[in-house]
Amino acid sequence: MRDPRFDILFEPVRIGPVTAKNRFFQVPHCSGMGYRDPSAEAAMRRIKAEGGWAVVCTEQVEIHSTSDITPFIELRIWDDQDVPALARICDAIHDGGALAGIELAHNGMNSPNLYSREAPIGPSHLPVATWTYDPVQARAMTKADIVDLRRWHRDAVRRSLDVGFDLIYTYAGHGLSGLQYFLSRRYNDRSDEYGGSLENRARLLREILQDTREEVDGAAAIACRITVAELLTEDGITRSETEDLIGMLGELPDLWDFVLGSWEDDSITSRFGPEASQEQYVRGLKGLTSKPVVGVGRFTSPDTMARQVREGILDLIGAARPSIADPFLPSKIADGRIEDIRECIGCNICVSGDFTMSPIRCTQNPAMGEEYRRGWHPETIKPRHRDATVLVVGAGPAGLEAARALGQRGYAVALAEASRQLGGRAASEARLPGLQAWHRVVEYREQQLRRMANVDIYLQSRFEADDILEHGFDHVVIATGSRWRRDGVGRWHTKPILPEGHVQLLTPDDIMAGVRPRGGQVIIFDDDHYYLGGVLAELLAGDGFQVRLVTPAAHVSAWTANTLELARIRKRVMEAGVNVEVNRAVQRITANGVVTRCVFTGAEGFMAADTIVMVTARLPEDALFTELIAQQSRWPAASISSVRAIGDAWAPATIASAVWSGRRYAEELGEPNLAKPVVLRREVSALDPTA
Repeated sequence: MRDPRFDILFEPVRIGPVTAKNRFFQVPHCSGMGYRDPSAEAAMRRIKAEGGWAVVCTEQVEIHSTSDITPFIELRIWDDQDVPALARICDAIHDGGALAGIELAHNGMNSPNLYSREAPIGPSHLPVATWTYDPVQARAMTKADIVDLRRWHRDAVRRSLDVGFDLIYTYAGHGLSGLQYFLSRRYNDRSDEYGGSLENRARLLREILQDTREEVDGAAAIACRITVAELLTEDGITRSETEDLIGMLGELPDLWDFVLGSWEDDSITSRFGPEASQEQYVRGLKGLTSKPVVGVGRFTSPDTMARQVREGILDLIGAARPSIADPFLPSKIADGRIEDIRECIGCNICVSGDFTMSPIRCTQNPAMGEEYRRGWHPETIKPRHRDATVLVVGAGPAGLEAARALGQRGYAVALAEASRQLGGRAASEARLPGLQAWHRVVEYREQQLRRMANVDIYLQSRFEADDILEHGFDHVVIATGSRWRRDGVGRWHTKPILPEGHVQLLTPDDIMAGVRPRGGQVIIFDDDHYYLGGVLAELLAGDGFQVRLVTPAAHVSAWTANTLELARIRKRVMEAGVNVEVNRAVQRITANGVVTRCVFTGAEGFMAADTIVMVTARLPEDALFTELIAQQSRWPAASISSVRAIGDAWAPATIASAVWSGRRYAEELGEPNLAKPVVLRREVSALDPTA
């Protein structure tokens, strides 16, 4: 039964002409699928609706070819050709039982138009505001351009109504919208009636909202998504300006959706911001309008959600990432199953799908993005075809998920872990600065496993090949993880670096095990380029060591550009007193330091150090797997049908990849017809018959 404290979250909310059945609102978020994978997107959004979200929205939908944000793959509503894909998504959301929202967007100066090759447009003559610094400039819009933009938006509204969307967004947020560029003094230097005062800078937004209301004519609700503060001091939109703006336009939309700053600010990772970190920026805005308001804050606690409503901060609990980690979050709160919620860990691996133009993924929810492609569901899984026993060796992310999903299918599972604790690298990394929330990967799976009578967990149980061959399991899964290399092999060096004297060489495994450098001077050689090099630099600097971070990349933790963390990591490392040497590689290791080399010129330099920490590449811990494969002739006598390695023991990657690998193993065990060339569904563009 539901805890009465949370009844307030299940009250219906009127949004213009429609009613949300509860206060759970999946705000627009990107998926990396867009116009390329509309059926996959439809299946993903449908699952959210099935999970109890009252409103499920699309990602941003480009309204015109002058709003082309290639290489990013979003949805489009350029013309009638785009309608069938949008209809499939809208219908899927309705089938799941939710209201369907569409976020219409003209990205303005965020649109380099690399596909359409149209000239970008914005309020002023300025370079495009893209992450990739495209060598393209936007031209200042003329009055005729503004008339065109209003017409394009009306056309998109009309198509959205024809499709059947219940809620239509006007988008002016995240530093991704042409309307925001008009609102912001940073970008708007116009001297006509669309520039200067706030009233003038808001004129285009007012006109678009009025056009939308006229076109909608009561057939759908209208939402306005705006940035409440650009966090640019007085150079951009400020909180006080937003208050004035709501005073001007507060009753025009049926719903206000408040976001913070840029996308990096609005989707801050758990490493840099706690749950509800945006509350200070949106508190009080609800009192300026009679219309309902929605906001986000990586909400994972039902108590925090209920407080947002009780204290009059929000009317609707907005979520992107928590709805990805657990599409059934509302249903679980409604059913009193709080312990079954897969809480978002705030790692932003979901965001990386958009930046890498690949289907969305999630560390906590391996079914995310696979609902259509592989037929996976976050809550259910097909039952086993026949009885079998499965031994899972290793209780890291892959082993835990494999055991959980196998147990859910009904297999008899033994999970053996050599150490005293479950979690493997997820547990170890969660002890590092800022990564505490990552332990949720372990906690969720452990409590699920403890409730399964068909799963036995054995700690401090180290298996050798002979042990396994004597126990008589039908299937064996090796999930023994990986270890960081000590020899410097990685992207830059594909052969070991041999030290030219006695020097302490450590790996991330050593640091996480509690080993600390000898002496005060430490060099971290980061050839991994994800988060760990920066985290270890922060840790050791906090422990009082003089730390230099050397990387061949142009940035510290360069790949975190895809998780929106790059700037914050660099700032954190600098504030910790870490000296950073980018575009340099450790070339040789001497008895008292390292010789580094410029990746461009080859010029060498020397850095003194007592200890070198190698954050380069990993090796799979696959000795047990290799030995079992070598003894395959003994399998029949031991009743073993299969031996597989999964996760990092097969190929080291992210924690999300390890969890996904565990789910895949469980999904495919005992399934027929897995020998197809491609085991996932995909959509292929139809050829133009007129070509």
